[in-house]
Amino acid sequence: MSAIAPQLANKNQLMTVKNLTSQSADLYIYGEIVDNTDWKWDESDVMPDDVLNALQQIEGLDSVNIYINSPGGSVFAGLAIYNMLTRNKAKKKVYVDGVAASIASIIAMAGDEIYIPSNAFLMIHNPWTFAMGNAKELRKVADDLDQISKGAMAVYKDNLVQGVEESTIQTMLDNETWLNAEEAAKYFNINVVEAKDYAASAKEYLTKYQKTPRALLDKEEPKEPQIEEPKFNKIQFQNELDLLTL
Repeated sequence: MSAIAPQLANKNQLMTVKNLTSQSADLYIYGEIVDNTDWKWDESDVMPDDVLNALQQIEGLDSVNIYINSPGGSVFAGLAIYNMLTRNKAKKKVYVDGVAASIASIIAMAGDEIYIPSNAFLMIHNPWTFAMGNAKELRKVADDLDQISKGAMAVYKDNLVQGVEESTIQTMLDNETWLNAEEAAKYFNINVVEAKDYAASAKEYLTKYQKTPRALLDKEEPKEPQIEEPKFNKIQFQNELDLLTL
């Protein structure tokens, strides 16, 4: 891991609404999911305030396209974003452009329609954290993680293909499961679309997972970010105030 990068000069920079018309707009979740500006290290990192600001700008539109390429991040921030998106009355189409890993896979489930290219990935796993303390405190941490897991499972259950059992998904969560589009469509209500070129996710961040597909780790970062679909850089630091991730 390289040295800690400087934080953004404009830490309050919010998500930009793109291609706004009288009927539709595009939103990009192309970075790590973070709780607040203290942990926003790259302009592509997304916090709940970013999404709230964007949704206020597009209130009343008929449809919203949401593009995701995220390694995940804070579970509480991600759940807040998911709930904000589901409350919005527009028809929401979610496009997983590279990877929707961890809590980003929950955010993807906010779509009324979900599209994943055949070379993109969905990753699901149980929430985890670092903890320290006495036995009583550590048991409480485990209990808290169990409750958070139930909340995540409720979201996945709402998007299961008919006939898929909750126990099957739980086993996948226990084992950190990476699914390409065709595999994901066996379990979740998604639409598989043609493969596309996409900006790789932050390799350093994805290496924290045990089973990250080699296709993501080997993907070269574009030398210049795309204007319509900005890539994000690596997240390089996380402290005890933001340890709970999914």
